[in-house]
Amino acid sequence: MIELKKHYENSKNRAVLFMEKGNINDYLNALIEMNRYKKLMLAVARN
Repeated sequence: MIELKKHYENSKNRAVLFMEKGNINDYLNALIEMNRYKKLMLAVARN
């Protein structure tokens, strides 16, 4: 779970960085990655 949180936070920071730079495609990819880790964290928490 700790590793998932680290990956989620890393993706979040990258998304903010891409948004600030104006890299829309990379920003959206980072958001998708964040969503994937969030779903994994919820699945782990439920079990």
